[in-house]
Order: sequence, then C-alpha cells, then structure tokens
Amino acid sequence: MTESNKELSLEQREELLRTLKARFEKNMNRHKGLEWAEVQAKLEANTEKLWSLNEMEGTGGEPDVVGHDEQTGEYIFYDCSAESPKGRRSVCYDREALESRKKHKPENNAIDMAIAMGIELLTEEQYRELQKFENFDMKTSSWVQTPANIRNLGGAIFCDCRYDTVFMYHNGADSYYAARGFRGSLRV
Repeated sequence: MTESNKELSLEQREELLRTLKARFEKNMNRHKGLEWAEVQAKLEANTEKLWSLNEMEGTGGEPDVVGHDEQTGEYIFYDCSAESPKGRRSVCYDREALESRKKHKPENNAIDMAIAMGIELLTEEQYRELQKFENFDMKTSSWVQTPANIRNLGGAIFCDCRYDTVFMYHNGADSYYAARGFRGSLRV
C-alpha cells in the first residue's frame, strides 16, 4: 500500500472484501433489504474508501453496513466491534487536549486518528442508532463528536452501554483511559 495515495494492493482489496462480505452476511439485522453485490460495486468504485475501511478493520473496528442513504445512494458503515476498537483506545479527544497535557500524554487523540483514517467519529445520535442493533461497549466506552459549546469549556463526551441502556457522559477532553476509544462512520 502506498501511503500517499491511500490505495490497497489487489490482494489486500480482495481480502478486505471477503471479510466485509462475510460480516455483512452474518449480520443481516444491521442492513435489512440491502444486497451485498450493490455494496461491493460501490466499494470497488471508491478505492480510497476501501482504504479507510481497511484502516477501520486494522484497528479492530469490524466495520459493517448499517444503512443506505436513498438521497445520495451512499452506504453507511459504522464500527461494529463488540467493544470500542482496541487499536484506538487510550486516546484523548483532540489535538488541543493532547497538547494541553503536561505529564503522561497519550500517544494520540481520537479526532486526528479519525481524520488520518478518512472517517468521522460517531455522533451521540449515531451511537444510539448503533445500539438498536445489539449492545456495544458493555465493558468499554467511546468518544463521540462533542458539541462546540462543551468542547470550548474543556470537556468532551463519550458513550457506553450498561444495564441495557445507553449512557452519555462528560470528561475533560484531555482524559484518556485504557477502556475508552472511539467508533467511526464512513459513507461510501
């Protein structure tokens, strides 16, 4: 793979498509009425999006189709791993939060990682939509897009699922925990 143009080799593309197809077929409850052949055709026509899905997969996100936008024709992928993606944990919220830490800085932050992967953090609303398919983050938590008024005051929000209920919480944007990562979305 060449980093500058974000393309996968033919072998990497084929392997990723096999993985995505198997997950799609195993979890039909997430995308009732959608056909894999149509999703695959869209993916094959958007190689940069395939690269982003590969990044999601490589960090433990287990991306899957969760919807189809009838107006744009885009398929919507979310990270569907049972817990917050392992390769994206122990990160604070954004670069400003990372730079504000004087001691014990995490290696990265959620916003910069998402941008580098070509994805967006889920919003609180998207996070709640995801939880309608099954319970996710029963042991972990995930940063979600934080409204500017909260972020401007130094905070950030995250969600998890406990007691069969989705909870939204706040924390200092500079905080980070081994059990907190982030989930992303991608439109193809």
